[in-house]
This record gives sequence, structure tokens and C-alpha cells, in this order.
Amino acid sequence: MASDKQWLAAYTRPRWEKKVFALLDAKGIETYCPLNKVKKQWSDRVKLVEEPLFKSYVFVHVTEEEQAKVRMTNGVVNFIYWLGKPARIKQKEIDRIKRFLNEYEEVEVHQTALQPNDKVIIRSGILMDKEATVKRTLHNKVEVEIESLGCKLVAYVDSKKLIAIKNYK
Repeated sequence: MASDKQWLAAYTRPRWEKKVFALLDAKGIETYCPLNKVKKQWSDRVKLVEEPLFKSYVFVHVTEEEQAKVRMTNGVVNFIYWLGKPARIKQKEIDRIKRFLNEYEEVEVHQTALQPNDKVIIRSGILMDKEATVKRTLHNKVEVEIESLGCKLVAYVDSKKLIAIKNYK
């Protein structure tokens, strides 16, 4: 049933976005991998190539039952989670990305700056997939607080290894 389907973001191995897209498509899963048209300069020519807009992400439109098929696909690490469940992406946001990419070439994605009290998920390392709260930012390092086991752990994490969940004021 189409009404039970929701858009989710699958986190892939680095540089596997197009491969994962093809594998999921072959399984009959509705998938969207936003591709950005970028001009690449070689020594003898300039060529327009398509690169994934979001590095290590592929969007899937699936039911709860189909999520296991996605997870078991070669190259998929897991879903992006929010409050213990796969984070949902609204249809209008998917449509907005598609419309934007149809109108513009060489689009850039910029991560919004992290601020104190922002909720984040750590993307790699020993604390991978842990939710944390930003306490302060220090150049390219961020002091985050991780609550688990009834105590608070504070870690200094490279800002490139964090995904903002939602800004809290």
C-alpha cells in the first residue's frame, strides 16, 4: 500500500551511492539518489558528469517490511535515525530537491553550523550512531555530551563526523 510507504535516508559506504541505487532498484524498491551535474576538467577536455548531491546517502520509499531488504543490500550501512526510529523525509522535501536539481547545475551542499544545544548523531568512530548534545564548538572540533547509562560522557569530536538532528533554542 502506497500510503504505508515513507521516505527514509539510507547511509551508504563512501562512494557507493550509485551502486546502492542500482542494487535497490533491481530489488524493486523505489529509490532516489539526487545527482548533481558538475563540469570536470581533464587535460584534454571538459566533461559534464553526474555526482551524488549528498555523499553517502540514498533515499528510499519503503514500507516497514521493506526496510530489512534495504538494510541487507550490499553497500548500505544503515538508516539515519531520529529518536530511535529511522528518520522520515517528507514527500515535499524530496520533490523540492528534484525540482531544484532540474533547474540548477553545480549545486553545493553546505552543512549548517553547529550551535550549543543542537542535537547531533555521531557518524563514525567508537561512538558511531550515538545521539549527543553540542556543548561548544572549537574550530573543527565540537564538544558533545552523550547521555547513556545514567551518566554523562563528554567527547571532542571532529565536526565532519556529526549530523545535526534538530536545532534546539
